[in-house]
Amino acid sequence: MENSNGVNKSKLFVGLIVLILLALVVFLSWVAFVKNKSNQAQKSYSVVYLASGEVYVGKLSIFPRISLSEAYLLQIVQDPKDSSKSSFRLNPLKDSLWSPEKVYLNRDQIIFYGKVGEGSKIAETMAQAK
Repeated sequence: MENSNGVNKSKLFVGLIVLILLALVVFLSWVAFVKNKSNQAQKSYSVVYLASGEVYVGKLSIFPRISLSEAYLLQIVQDPKDSSKSSFRLNPLKDSLWSPEKVYLNRDQIIFYGKVGEGSKIAETMAQAK
């Protein structure tokens, strides 16, 4: 009896070690995937619309916290000559009083986010600003 009990315990121990290693591999693969996706997103600009109505444009990172680097605040500006017309202005946050290198966003306040299209007016404006 002791012999089969010892064999069962060793099989259980080996099975537990294999299960832990498998879980570790799955977790590390997920972390690598999320980091890779985040790095890809940082190469291009994204727009983030917040519940407060503010719109930010910058290089978005979602791991480990949602943040924007090279961030701009998008503001709608009415034409002083014709109030029915409006345009937009991108104000770089680096020129603000607090001059942040990175802005961390509250996930609960984000309505939506997405990549800025290459041919969009925002992309054109940002290319001219550089």
